[in-house]
Amino acid sequence: MAADSEPESEVFEITDFTTASEWERFISKIEEVLNDWKLIGISSGKPLEKGIFTTGTWEEKSDEISFADFKFSVTHHYLVQELSDKDGKEEMGEDALPLPMQDLLCMNNDFPPRAHCLVRWYGLREFVVIAPAANNDAVISESKCNLLLSSISIALGNTGCQVPLFVQIHHKWRRMYVGECQGPGVRTDFEMVHLRKVPSQYTHLAGLLDIFKTKIGCPLTPLPPVSMAIRLTFVLQDWQQYFWPQQPPDIDALVGGEVGGLEFGKLPFGACEDPISELHLATTWPHLAEGIIVDNDVYSDLDPLQAPQWSVRVRKADNPQCLLGDFLTEFFKLCRRKESTDEILGRSAFDEEGKEVADITHALSKLTEPAPVPIPKLSVTNMVHSAKKKIRKHRGVDESPLNNDVLNTILLFLFPDAADKLAEVFENRASTSAGNNPPPETEDYNLFSQFKSAPSDSLTYKLALCLCMINFYHGGVKGVAHLWQEFVLEMRYRWENNYLIPGLANGSPDLRCCLLHQKLQMLNCCIERKKARDEGKKGSMSDRSPGGASGDGAKGGDHSGDNPDKEKEFGKSWESWSDSEEEFFECLSDTEDLKGNGQENGKKGAKEPVNLKPEGRLHPHGKLMLLHPGEPLYVPITQEPAPMTEDLLEEQSEVLAKLGTSAEGAHLRARMQSACLLSDMESFKAANPGCCLEDFVRWYSPRDYIEEEVIDEKGNKVIRGELSARMKIPSNMWVEAWETAKPVPARRQKRLFDDTREAEKVLHYLAVQKPADLARHLLPCIIHAAVLKVKEEEAVEDISSVKKIIKQIISHSSKVLRFPSPEDKKLEEIIAQIMSVEAIIARARSLKAKFGVEKCENEEEKEDLQRFVHSLLEQPEVSVVGAGRGPAGSIIHKLFVNAQRALEHVVQRKLQSFFHWCGCPDILGILTYSCT
Repeated sequence: MAADSEPESEVFEITDFTTASEWERFISKIEEVLNDWKLIGISSGKPLEKGIFTTGTWEEKSDEISFADFKFSVTHHYLVQELSDKDGKEEMGEDALPLPMQDLLCMNNDFPPRAHCLVRWYGLREFVVIAPAANNDAVISESKCNLLLSSISIALGNTGCQVPLFVQIHHKWRRMYVGECQGPGVRTDFEMVHLRKVPSQYTHLAGLLDIFKTKIGCPLTPLPPVSMAIRLTFVLQDWQQYFWPQQPPDIDALVGGEVGGLEFGKLPFGACEDPISELHLATTWPHLAEGIIVDNDVYSDLDPLQAPQWSVRVRKADNPQCLLGDFLTEFFKLCRRKESTDEILGRSAFDEEGKEVADITHALSKLTEPAPVPIPKLSVTNMVHSAKKKIRKHRGVDESPLNNDVLNTILLFLFPDAADKLAEVFENRASTSAGNNPPPETEDYNLFSQFKSAPSDSLTYKLALCLCMINFYHGGVKGVAHLWQEFVLEMRYRWENNYLIPGLANGSPDLRCCLLHQKLQMLNCCIERKKARDEGKKGSMSDRSPGGASGDGAKGGDHSGDNPDKEKEFGKSWESWSDSEEEFFECLSDTEDLKGNGQENGKKGAKEPVNLKPEGRLHPHGKLMLLHPGEPLYVPITQEPAPMTEDLLEEQSEVLAKLGTSAEGAHLRARMQSACLLSDMESFKAANPGCCLEDFVRWYSPRDYIEEEVIDEKGNKVIRGELSARMKIPSNMWVEAWETAKPVPARRQKRLFDDTREAEKVLHYLAVQKPADLARHLLPCIIHAAVLKVKEEEAVEDISSVKKIIKQIISHSSKVLRFPSPEDKKLEEIIAQIMSVEAIIARARSLKAKFGVEKCENEEEKEDLQRFVHSLLEQPEVSVVGAGRGPAGSIIHKLFVNAQRALEHVVQRKLQSFFHWCGCPDILGILTYSCT
């Protein structure tokens, strides 16, 4: 209790004078970073090899620290070394100079062509830079600069770090650094000064040596001799005496037919301006002692022609204008347009004349009155371009986007079968142009499957190239819309007149190609079937093998018989076997009388007498016999399955998916998918009266008919067969389809493929395409063509780096273009890669022209010059073999001499003009004498 009653002891205020300041925290953070990067202690490493700064691997790592609220980035730049730190420390003595100071004295890596500026100036293999983190921040005041220098000096002393630390001051674009390096008993300060104008006493070697000796402040007299490395750089910017070899395009030649370098179907290539802006020649004396060379304001021994080492680098023009890149860029801009074709050309441009639609009351009489059926010749000149005519009616002749000559040239290129020939000639050409010839199996040709474009000999590919050229040279988006309208009209003309579309392979649409190419193939399939049905001749398409419907393909091999006559008839379509040239029946009313004749189900009908006449037979199977009648089994003539494009397949899959997983949905889905199966069953029943389901399964899906040897009552081995387990499942779709199927030959069945409806759908799809949609569809073809073009041009130049880039472009494009709607950013990356390849090849040709590679008659010198040009493209700096006395050196000397003469003539002409204007003609003689 006594203790509790005592008054509280007095509390004294304690002031901690050891609290760290912001400056001390900043120094501590620098030391922490150096410790984390293990830069404390003695630096180690083996002596630098010659050229290691260029051929070696440079790496860097960064961290961020702050001084109060000002943030700095700390970056460690270092050359990757193979020697371990332990081995390096054992080799170095305790009193040896720090490794950075040894690098300062090393002359093996002076003037590296590509390196950090501090590496070029000081020859360091490792250093740390502290710079403001934000690009717009800068350390400008002298007090802040001294504070930072003090900070790094203390941090180096505390940690024992021997790696140089630099602080970047002033604005970053000035590349101004100050720094320090410490070692045992030695210190090196790195200082820098920027001068707006170099004083005249420091423009030669003698003045620079005076600065160097003054800075050293060596007390020894006389001073030991100074070793030097000297480099003089000369810049050539005037290439006027060497014309750029790229010829300008002859646009007028496009109309005349002989289109030369810009022929329709070929993309242009090359730079419109010189892609090489400057040539830098560096003449180097790598190791000289003081006193050997005299270079002052009066006299100089530094003759560039006598320099022992010459090296050259070229400066590339920034974004040179190239033809192929311009074509790709302008075509890609079409993808972002929003207008429709009617909005571009005028909505009323394609309306019919008022007099043709005004009197609707006589429409029925016009339909019923007799009219002669014209048989036109397929010709671009005879097919009056209705789209162009209607444009002219409303907008005037001169306002049409494409003139008649250009339009005819394009259409003749797209449709070479449309010449003014007789109908028989066209028939012969159409059969060959429709794609019966096998495509060439080459890597370049098969690029379309990787890019999802179209074969390079196809109509779609040619259309893409024509639209690309029209967009660039002839009317832009209006020209594209006009040509597309003419193309759609041509497609409808061919559909209505049964003319096959050239440049498209036969058969179903190729899902490896773009959707537009698939649509054109679908239209060709419709024309082919309509033509075969209308003419009543042998169709050009081959019969469908029924094996594709079952999924196992087993019956395809059973169709081959031993009779060559039967083999010859196997390729016939069902139309050629029909008794008349009638179309498919859309209803089956004529088969109602077949009910109850024993064909409703399999085995029951087989026991009843068969009174039906077989129809639609192709040929006997050759191996199989009907089970119950014991007659030969005949292969029926079946319908071709409906060809599908990828959008139709996707639409069909969505419809089937929406049916759900219920029993009713599954049953309906199965019935939708069995339309082709039902058609084949009806054809089989018509060709084989009295057959049963087992007969059909043995032919259509042999794996679903199981045969085994058994011993009968008499003890003999016999073969018995039965349907597989899946065929015996209750409510099996095959059994239901067989019970529903009627004996109807293929020619009298409802069409599985309604070519009229599908053709109209395709034509409507083509008609509603906007120019932007069209460009999206055809952009893979344009990229495909551009890649083939750069590969063709690269093969002439043979540049190894370009080959690698082309492989990267193909790989990148294959990943991007396989999706239906690729991102614009990724497409722009592909176009940028192609443009970079074009620029590289243009630079190679520019250098070849300037160095006269093709004009060189000596094969050995020509090969040396060609290697020199390729090295200039791939390396930052190239040594000139033989310096000024070698073949490349003599050419470079001539370039500079000619440029100097051209400059003198220009100056002379300007001065003469000036003195003429001033009225001093007497000075002209003196001026001419002084210039020469």
